[in-house]
Amino acid sequence: MEAKKYSSYAEIDRDLEILKLEKDIQYQKLVLSIQNTRESFTPQGIVKNFLGSYKTILSESYLSILNMALPYLAKWLFKKWKDR
Repeated sequence: MEAKKYSSYAEIDRDLEILKLEKDIQYQKLVLSIQNTRESFTPQGIVKNFLGSYKTILSESYLSILNMALPYLAKWLFKKWKDR
């Protein structure tokens, strides 16, 4: 990588400010990541993660379960209605 050539101190200051802001952003991301990790190891976080994973599994298979159950439900309802 070729070294950047500056023509004024203002360019250097601008690049240093950009680097400082990028460093601050990365630091805040790290702090947020640590906070999220801590929260995930609390009892509430564990339950939340556990239920969240089952929620996605159930929501994906909801339609297939419903499609399998509807014929049986219809037969049962028809039989109940017929026996009246």
